[in-house]
Amino acid sequence: MIRQRGVLSVLLLSALLLTGCGSEKATDPAADRAADQSELAARASALGIAPEHVYVTEAPGFTLAQQSVGVLGDDGFSAVYVSQETGAQLQLSVDRGTMTAETCAEGASAPCEKDGDAWYRGQEYAVPKKGHVVRVSGEGISRDVLREAAAAVHRPSDAELDALLPPAGEREGDGSGPVERGDLPRPATGPRSTTRTPRGERWVTSTPRGERPVTRTPRGERPVRERIGS
Repeated sequence: MIRQRGVLSVLLLSALLLTGCGSEKATDPAADRAADQSELAARASALGIAPEHVYVTEAPGFTLAQQSVGVLGDDGFSAVYVSQETGAQLQLSVDRGTMTAETCAEGASAPCEKDGDAWYRGQEYAVPKKGHVVRVSGEGISRDVLREAAAAVHRPSDAELDALLPPAGEREGDGSGPVERGDLPRPATGPRSTTRTPRGERWVTSTPRGERPVTRTPRGERPVRERIGS
């Protein structure tokens, strides 16, 4: 009987161990797998960004603002990470160039200081790479957080690339139609549309070919008739 209880105890312990192993969260292979370079190149090139300039970073409490991702200068890269708690913005930028004691001091309003593989100068860490420099900066962000973000700079994984850059064929303005800007008025539907301009300028209402054109002005100003098209 004692022997039977011992066997049952062993079996119960084995079952608990197996249950514990099975409850561990499976890791996503894409989270650690480096992004496919041809896919990265296609997505970056669609935005005018040199593929070698695409980097990501990590900082405690900061999340990537995907809509901030874009080209910097000719073919550089820029992205902003936002603190969910304070709203502070951490800027990640990559552009061609080098960083040495001499170039770091050029135009700097604060002393340059070598810190490991990076250079620190007033609210910015610069990490020199081959042919380009990765910069991490942010107003009101502590040096410790900037240092951590600079140390965490790396090329994106598969999962990070998906969150960073959309597939080239799915981005608005890829040649399939005009890019919609949030600071411009949305065109009205139907055959007639009105483009509004700041107060003091004429409001021109365009009509389909063959219909009578109408020109409107803000209230209180003299209307001006003007033929549009022929």
